[in-house]
Amino acid sequence: MAPKGLYAIGLVLSAAASVRGQSPQFGQCGGIGWTGPTTCVAGSVCTVSSPYYSQCLPGTATSTATGPVTTPTISPVSGNKLKYAGVNIAGFDFGCGSDGTCNVSGAWPPLTQYYGMDGAGQMQHFTQDDGFNVFRLPVGWQFLVNGVLGGDLDPTTFPEYDQLVQTCLDTGAACIVDIHNYARWNGLIIGQGGPTNEQFASVWSQLATKYADEENIIFGVMNEPHDVPDIGLWAQSVQAAVTAIRQAGATKQMILLPGNDWTSAQTFVSDGSGPALLNVTNPDGTTTGLIFDVHKYLDVDNSGTNTECVTNNIDSSWAPLATWLRENGRQAFNTETGGGNVASCVEFMCQQIAFQAQNSDVFLGYVGWAAGNFATGYPLAETPTQTGTTWTDPLLVSSCMAPIAGAQSGSTGQ
Repeated sequence: MAPKGLYAIGLVLSAAASVRGQSPQFGQCGGIGWTGPTTCVAGSVCTVSSPYYSQCLPGTATSTATGPVTTPTISPVSGNKLKYAGVNIAGFDFGCGSDGTCNVSGAWPPLTQYYGMDGAGQMQHFTQDDGFNVFRLPVGWQFLVNGVLGGDLDPTTFPEYDQLVQTCLDTGAACIVDIHNYARWNGLIIGQGGPTNEQFASVWSQLATKYADEENIIFGVMNEPHDVPDIGLWAQSVQAAVTAIRQAGATKQMILLPGNDWTSAQTFVSDGSGPALLNVTNPDGTTTGLIFDVHKYLDVDNSGTNTECVTNNIDSSWAPLATWLRENGRQAFNTETGGGNVASCVEFMCQQIAFQAQNSDVFLGYVGWAAGNFATGYPLAETPTQTGTTWTDPLLVSSCMAPIAGAQSGSTGQ
């Protein structure tokens, strides 16, 4: 018989070996090609997200998932459902650069009547076949006012964009009106040497007046501000837009508040965006309906330009942000994320979505980039192809991002 001390050490080593043979909470535990641990640490359950990915989620039982499992081993944790899952329908943002310069003639409406792709058919397919329930509709500020800073919504160009908005509303989904100008107009930053806050508020006042009675509209104040020198002044510009929207009569809709650094979820707190935007309120002093707008891609440089994915962003971005949001009683919406149609992106995207669903008290959902007028050969294409009356989704959508088909099966709904 071994001495008690050695016996105790043996028990510790045995337990450590057992733990090393199990996946941690939120770690992978199964799926096509998976060769790692197939059981989870105590307090977690190996839960199937898709044939490509099973993950250890909080639970009280332990199960094994090996290979291409196709049915869930347990039901989703009660209450852990993302409210929104959707797709960006791009085209009206074409012709816009990251310096906020937008060539009005470069916009390409994703509607067949304007010789674009069938955005209407895409959105019908996404809602009816895939279970998506939100679409983000990016548009250049210059297109809305036909290049006139501080001008009215143009009677020639704006109706084309409005047609896409109405087509989106016809699906029953929520529709994000997103000005896609990177906090700029022709290279100059709003409220900091460029357009005045009053000019920025003017376009939002007009848009809000147009859609004040549409409860399924969400106002995306600005796409991806970056290199903004004074985050406090930027918060004042955002406040001007919020005040204009509410005073125009759009009092029930959500408004998305974007931070600096390309709206990165990873730096939202550390770069001062979150703390500054906490000061943005509705005219009555409340923060009801004011949601933080964040983006996060999964490629090596977070640019959304590489086909392969290398991270699920959980440790670097989503877990710290979830903690900060809870501490401040606020919520965020991931309105741009995506990856290539390859196995690495299926793996990491499924992990990211599963984590956000487990933290749905602070994360409202995700919107993939992108369909609309993007060709199917675009590295991050979520554009479905049509053969007759049949639509076929690319790999990442069909395997992971579509609520019915992938990692969020049965977990979205308004």
